[in-house]
Amino acid sequence: MAGIAAHTEYGDRDLALSGEILRTVVGSGVHGIAIEGTDDHDEMGVFVEPPQHVVGIGMPFDHYVFRTQPEGARSGPGDTDLVSYSLRKYLRLAAKGNPTALLPLYAPAADVVVLTELGAELRALAPAVLSQRAVRRFLGYMDSQRGRLLGHGPRRHMPNRPELVARYGYDVKYASHALRLAYQGREIARDAQLTLPMPDRERERVLQVKRGDVPVLGDVLTEIAAVQRQTEEFLETGRTPLRAEPDLDAVSEWCIRAHQRHWGWE
Repeated sequence: MAGIAAHTEYGDRDLALSGEILRTVVGSGVHGIAIEGTDDHDEMGVFVEPPQHVVGIGMPFDHYVFRTQPEGARSGPGDTDLVSYSLRKYLRLAAKGNPTALLPLYAPAADVVVLTELGAELRALAPAVLSQRAVRRFLGYMDSQRGRLLGHGPRRHMPNRPELVARYGYDVKYASHALRLAYQGREIARDAQLTLPMPDRERERVLQVKRGDVPVLGDVLTEIAAVQRQTEEFLETGRTPLRAEPDLDAVSEWCIRAHQRHWGWE
């Protein structure tokens, strides 16, 4: 009888790691809101595909996943989750404003695991990638977390973390994620910047919620809504330094050159 897999893995590990140009921490640690003994460890990598997968007839190889937990099991303290994207897929995600995909561009040096010359150039491309589209994505993800917190959706009668609901009266992790996303969306709209780890005041407030130190869910929801209104006002009134859309021409031109240089085709 075959044993149960001790981990989860998708894709070609050697291909992904051999072409890696950037990898950083992307979980709670990079935000500065990890609580010892409660959080897993998340990383995101970016790799350049071999030419046969881009301009040859090989199928595109756009991501690799490794988790220390088996398929279907929830990650917990001490577990590691790694997702690596091809450079082309990564840039599409980042340009769309995906909140997690943007983190490697802004992660502090202490949370950078792998950095090549091309990886450093990719991080320097952040101003061309960031746009008002990202703010809307942050607000969208925030609204999704808030919906889960309130039990909306097909799993409304089955909380993902019933142990937290039983202990604190609501899922403090969903609440802390929603508040974090609200704060970060506001910062991006206001400053065209994402500070990691989070600024001290916002970080401590998110930690208060995550630790269960805010007993009334309504207080958290009221704060999230207030920050959301401020963020939407920045966009609606034009009081934001962000361009409406990412500079896709600059991003695409760099992406082409990066592939050529990585392959030695210059």
